[in-house]
This record gives sequence, structure tokens and C-alpha cells, in this order.
Amino acid sequence: MDDPSTGALSVTVLGCSGTFAGPNGACSGYLVRGGGATVVVDLGPGTLANLQRHVDLAAVDAVVLSHEHPDHWLDLPVLRNALRYVLDLGDLPVYGTGGTRALAEGLMGGDLAPTLLWHTVGGADSLVVGDLHLSFGVTDHPVETLAVRVEGDGGTLLYSADTGPTWRPGALAAGVDTFLCEASLTPADEGTVQHLSAREAGALAEAVGARRLVLTHVVPGVDAGEQAERAAVAYAGPVDTAAVGATITVRDHAP
Repeated sequence: MDDPSTGALSVTVLGCSGTFAGPNGACSGYLVRGGGATVVVDLGPGTLANLQRHVDLAAVDAVVLSHEHPDHWLDLPVLRNALRYVLDLGDLPVYGTGGTRALAEGLMGGDLAPTLLWHTVGGADSLVVGDLHLSFGVTDHPVETLAVRVEGDGGTLLYSADTGPTWRPGALAAGVDTFLCEASLTPADEGTVQHLSAREAGALAEAVGARRLVLTHVVPGVDAGEQAERAAVAYAGPVDTAAVGATITVRDHAP
């Protein structure tokens, strides 16, 4: 396995389906590496298997969970099984909302320690893993949901997690190189739920001055190529769509 944790800041897509995984897909999950650190951001169904294509589980330094909806964290109990009962590993830091912790403890039968060391975080919090600096902001979603900013090795990544159109990232998006933003909805569905359409994601990327937009959380059955075209109407920069297995160098393009 390669080890991009020692190189430029990168994000590998472990899963990018919105709400549920389509055939050969997986729900939300991203492997962020750089600054001597390996961090998993969201761990939805199907992502644990894909994670092992890129790193050994023992190499993961921390897990960050954006919110309590099951398509963003439900492989955590299976990771705990692997660490506790097979690999004899523990003390893995997990950062997430209080609501996610309550559900995780209920599903796993109580205290997550010593295998998983839970740290409840909110929108005003930040933390350091290796040389990576992570900070959070609350998005527009029915449950407490945290956008995640990662800075390291000369690059900045912003992950929207799930959000509706009233979210304003503010300082969280300052100087962002790659904006990994949800684009769940078609134009016909705008305003029906607290998620973004591709056009809205593009408009948000343009408003915050992101250098690159990567669309994710596209619901199975929605054409990802058409979503990219819709985002490009509102955003002047380069637009990509997340694909399982793809690794993106956060800053590999001209400023």
C-alpha cells in the first residue's frame, strides 16, 4: 500500500453515494492523508471494505464523523469489531457530535472505550492530528451536522458534509483549495429537503472563492455528469465528481 500521509494533502473517496449506496457503491466516507497523519472523515456503509484497499486499519490515526445519519457512520461498529476482536487494537480517537455518540453507544452496547476513544466536538471546535489542523462548523441540516476543514502540507480541504442552502461557511472556507460539497438534488427537488442541488453547490463554491469543486453525495439514479454540468453554470472554476477509489491531491492546480 502507498503512504500519501507523508506527501501533499490528499483525499481518497471511500464512498460518495447520497442516502444509500447504489450498485458497486458505498455511502459517505473519505480518507484524508498528509502531514504525517491518516484520518477517516465519515464511515458510511461500505466504506470500511474500501478503506482497506488503501491503508491497514492499524494506520488510521483518527476518525471524524460529521453527523448521526446512518449513511455517514454506520461502519463504525464494524470497525470496532475488527479492532477489538481480530486485530487487538485500541485507543482509536473518534470525533463526532453528541447525537452520533448516543446512537453509537446504543448500537454497541454502552461504553466505546477502550477500543474507541470518543471526543464530542461542535461547531466551534478544532483539533490537530499529526500536522493536520481540523476545524468544524455547523451546517444547515435537520440534525447537528459538522462541516470539516482540513489544513496541511500547503493545502486546504473543506468538506460540506450534508447541508441545505442556508449554510454560510464564513471563515471555514477562507482560501480553500478543494471544496468537497454535497450535490444530492436535481433542480426539480430544490427546496424540498435540507440538501443542495448541483447548481446550489456551484453557487456556494463561487461565493466562497474555492479553487476547485468536487461534487459528492449524489443520490443513486441521479446522473453525476449532469450534476457537474449544472454546477458549472454557477461556478467558474474546475468541477469534478467524486468516484469511489479516486484520490485527489487537494492542491495540485494553479492558484
